[in-house]
Order: sequence, then structure tokens, then C-alpha cells
Amino acid sequence: MIRQFIPIILLTISNIFMTFAWYGHLKFKSTALWIVILVSWLIALLEYCFQVPANRIGHEFFNAAQLKTIQEVITLIVFSIFSILYLKEEFRWNYLVGFFFIIMAVFFIFKKW
Repeated sequence: MIRQFIPIILLTISNIFMTFAWYGHLKFKSTALWIVILVSWLIALLEYCFQVPANRIGHEFFNAAQLKTIQEVITLIVFSIFSILYLKEEFRWNYLVGFFFIIMAVFFIFKKW
């Protein structure tokens, strides 16, 4: 039973790396583009080291659509925290409404019809 949570933990770690790879460079706009691309690729390599095993292990318990849905919800949570704490951006009410509708997808994808 606890083994089901391993993919979620690995996907969370993966998403932290992914978010820094994709958006972390926004605080370093004066750094040459080729440098931030290289650093982003190195971070993305670490991201894949968690993402691939997460999906491999997770596919024992979830189908691919469920895994992707879990990953998207984790991405929203990680990105929201990242944008507030790291980028110092405001979290607006309409983001919450939009995220709510995305999270509703979880209900429809995981519901046994």
C-alpha cells in the first residue's frame, strides 16, 4: 500500500527540479541565454532521474492517464509555491479558479464509471 506513494513522492521531487529548470532562470535575465539553457538542461537531467522511475513504478498502480493527471496536479502545486516564494509573484483568485477546474479532472479521470 505504501508503495503507491513512492511515485507521488518521486513526481514531486521531479517537478521541483522541472520548475527550476523551466522558470528558475527568470531571476537571471542578464545571464547569457546559452548559459541558462545549459544549466536548465543539467537540472532537467536530474528531473528525469526522478520522473522516469516515478512513472515506471507508478504504472504498476495507475494507468498512464492517471499518472499524467497526478503529475499535472503536483505541477500546479509546486509551481504555485515556486512563483510565490522564488519569483515573488502574486497568486490571484482567478488562478485558484482555473486550478480548481483542472483538479476537477482528477475526479473524472479517477472515478470508476
